[in-house]
Amino acid sequence: MKGTFMTTTDPTTDAYEGIADLAVGLDDGVLTVTLNRPNSLNSLTAPMLQAFAATLERAAGDPRVRVVRIGGAGRGFCSGAGISEEDHANPGAAGPPTDVLDGANRCIRAIANLPQPSVAVVQGAAAGVGVSLALACDVVIASEKAFFMLAFTKIGLMPDGGASALIAAAVGRIRAMRMALLAERISAREAYDWGLVSSVHPAEEFDAEVDKVIATLVAGPAVALRKTKDAINAATLTELEAALERETAGQLVLLKSADFREGTHAFQQRRVAKFTDS
Repeated sequence: MKGTFMTTTDPTTDAYEGIADLAVGLDDGVLTVTLNRPNSLNSLTAPMLQAFAATLERAAGDPRVRVVRIGGAGRGFCSGAGISEEDHANPGAAGPPTDVLDGANRCIRAIANLPQPSVAVVQGAAAGVGVSLALACDVVIASEKAFFMLAFTKIGLMPDGGASALIAAAVGRIRAMRMALLAERISAREAYDWGLVSSVHPAEEFDAEVDKVIATLVAGPAVALRKTKDAINAATLTELEAALERETAGQLVLLKSADFREGTHAFQQRRVAKFTDS
């Protein structure tokens, strides 16, 4: 599955088309990519991630795309990789954890490498690798109803999707450690105070503020915006690629551990996990 999944295109219009769990559309210079599993707060599957990455890789060379808008359907942004009983009961649909990990890394690279500005629209929960998807974007707009949570250690895993670099670059080592080790829920207001998000808005004003930011970017000088984001990313995300490699190596070990098995069972049974690995 690595690197081969492609979104479909309409040969008569060269339109962007998504898949069932990923809505994609291009309108007036704005490529909108929407995670579309609202019943699970947009938990991620390998096919979703591969389609997501393929869409952004195509957009990077498409002169029609001036801004990329990334969001989630329903009340959440993204709850991370799917580990529900439904996901585990249907691994053919969700994909094995290693394929999800590979797909997530491909997505983070695709977002970071976009020449166009990217905007994360976070109206609700952003958890697990969903935090990485948001923070890989250039502008992160949050509703007051949003929250951020690195829940990995609750199921015996470590942060991935470049989180160890993306979060530390935004909020510093100590706060990144707090998020990663304690797996606490960080409110939108706290995230703004820390520097994790660009802005926070009341729910009733949220959509209008998102539209305002996107309109400003669409009307902006494309070359200057590209060179600006390239310069800032080059200065702040020097460790992203190394982080993806370190996280992948560590996660591949943890995915085989007794603590991960216990963590996922505890999550599905809604109880506190009892970890035993040492």
